[in-house]
Amino acid sequence: MNNLNKSMFLSAVLAILALPVVAQSTDAPAPAATPAPVTSQEIQGRKDRQQDRIANGVKSGELTAGETTNLENKEGDINHEEKDMRKLDDGHLTTADKATLNQQQNQVSKDIYADKHNANVQNKDPHSEYGARAERQQGRIAQGVQSGQLTAGEAAHLENNEAKINQEVRTDRAANGGKLTSQERAQVNRQQNKESKQIYKDKHNDHTRTK
Repeated sequence: MNNLNKSMFLSAVLAILALPVVAQSTDAPAPAATPAPVTSQEIQGRKDRQQDRIANGVKSGELTAGETTNLENKEGDINHEEKDMRKLDDGHLTTADKATLNQQQNQVSKDIYADKHNANVQNKDPHSEYGARAERQQGRIAQGVQSGQLTAGEAAHLENNEAKINQEVRTDRAANGGKLTSQERAQVNRQQNKESKQIYKDKHNDHTRTK
């Protein structure tokens, strides 16, 4: 083999050997992008969406009274924590605060999904007076959170009140074959009347949420 042919042969071999290297370089995963810091708007948006999802779960019957109580207590705890965080920083949330709240909302989001897609459903007539009022109360709280009319502390207090009513309804139904007696319905209605007035009062006072 003359020198020219040898050079051509060696060049071809080197080109073939270089192919896997090129492919490997092309297939290499791109460096992971650093996630952008969570903003206050995103924190508020998550809160609004969670509240809407709970309200929709109450309306559809996918959430039982017990599940709603548990979810509302978790939302209330997060709202209390946010309120405490803001107290420490002149009404603002630090980057670390936002990350912590976002992680907690991630967990609640998973809990909402799990509760709405399990085999448990609300044992009630969705068109009953209690069901309709529970839906409206939850929607009014959600709207107050979204508009900023309700502070984190006010929203937490209202959600805890809703949870207590839901728990009472659950207990009463368990004792009466899944139904409420006329006396129990009257009692729940009085409690919901009181809650309705409190929602209105909290949404129309001088307190607003700091964004």
